[in-house]
Amino acid sequence: MFENLQDRLSGTFKKITGKARLTDDNIQATLREVRKALLEADVALPVVKDFVGRVRSRALGTQVGKALNPGQQFLKIVESELVEMMGEANESLNLAVQPPAVILMAGLQGAGKTTSVAKLAKFLTERQKKKVLVVSADVYRPAAIAQLQTLATEVGVECFPSTTEDKPADIARSAIDHAKRQFYDVLLVDTAGRLHIDETLMAEIQELHQVANPIETLFVIDAMIGQDAVNTAKAFNDALPLTGVILTKADGDARGGAALSVRQVTGKPIKFLGMGEKVDALEPFHPDRIASRILGMGDMMSLIEDAERKIDRDKAERLVQKVTKGKRFDLNDLRDQLQQMQDMGGLTGLMDKLPGMGNMAQMAQQADMGKQFKMMDALIGSMTPWERRHPDDLNSSRKRRITQGSGTQIQDLNRLLKQHKQMAKMMKKMKGGGMTKMMRGLGGMMPGGGGGMPPGGGLPPGMGR
Repeated sequence: MFENLQDRLSGTFKKITGKARLTDDNIQATLREVRKALLEADVALPVVKDFVGRVRSRALGTQVGKALNPGQQFLKIVESELVEMMGEANESLNLAVQPPAVILMAGLQGAGKTTSVAKLAKFLTERQKKKVLVVSADVYRPAAIAQLQTLATEVGVECFPSTTEDKPADIARSAIDHAKRQFYDVLLVDTAGRLHIDETLMAEIQELHQVANPIETLFVIDAMIGQDAVNTAKAFNDALPLTGVILTKADGDARGGAALSVRQVTGKPIKFLGMGEKVDALEPFHPDRIASRILGMGDMMSLIEDAERKIDRDKAERLVQKVTKGKRFDLNDLRDQLQQMQDMGGLTGLMDKLPGMGNMAQMAQQADMGKQFKMMDALIGSMTPWERRHPDDLNSSRKRRITQGSGTQIQDLNRLLKQHKQMAKMMKKMKGGGMTKMMRGLGGMMPGGGGGMPPGGGLPPGMGR
């Protein structure tokens, strides 16, 4: 998300860097570019006007700090105002109520409500150790109830049974009663959506809200619908006492206008971002971290949290011990590292959060690194255990069998073997340092001249600390 905006703004701020001071003229020229960039990113016009006005006012009234050049000073002002626009700090769910805490999910059809219910259930179960019950009050969409039951099984929570013959309000009453008797901490209620906002939808969800009396009413909105997101959010906000927003499909929107507009238009905080189709692809929304990403300054806090949560420490430690004892780094080890990277969002996801690496993230996306990782995994999967341990000893007949078994070409296998050799050389030099050095070595997977960067190129040091 925000790739286009990040590109435009980074070019704009380069122009003001190096100026002796911030003047009305160079501020106006820069702000014209900022305004264009925001409008192209699908940010609502009133939000853009307000934002540009506040930045102009602060920039003209600011003395340039001795340690900062004007570009850095201006960047600091823009970052501060972006954070202000999006809500200053992450606002977590309010669960301080006599259990069960009821959370009602509202939104249009296709926004991703049902998937978001499952993601939120997983988030609350794993990260907040809550006992969660989910229920579908969507009695209109074919297979909506079955979809939630399937997702609930996948994330390991109970789904309260309901049928299309039931009334949504009755479903909510029964689910709340069951949650109380079974001592559930949280009840997540999935509601019906419509293709458009209509009176019937609003009347029904208002009745459901009255019956459920939720502590949180979350509006689920698709980031891809751009300007329409703002109008939809406003209509729901007028009909329901919303407490927050979940912005879905944020990984597929290169513009990001909805994220920058929805808070200011509704006055309600974005609490979560849906960053993919997997059930664990839900991130708490931190305005300061998002502002930092937009301005190309990375998001190290989120990256560290991802590493803490998703990296298999035992595997990492075993690899460190293996390498430091002088044992060979083989293709089994390489496969483990690729899997750990994929768990953290792939190379694109990693680089997007590293300071100054936004353009590299786009390069990785354009080169379709996800597809390349799958190909590498298929190649390694087609090898025998002996071949994975002895990649340098593969003869032509073995190579033919491996490529035929994986549906790839000989040059694909040769490229994999070359990249493995680069990492193996780097690992030989490694004397401890754990994930820091291992992850830095994965930068060698980036496509470039001759099939990759030089060994050790790519991710900067310190990432795994």
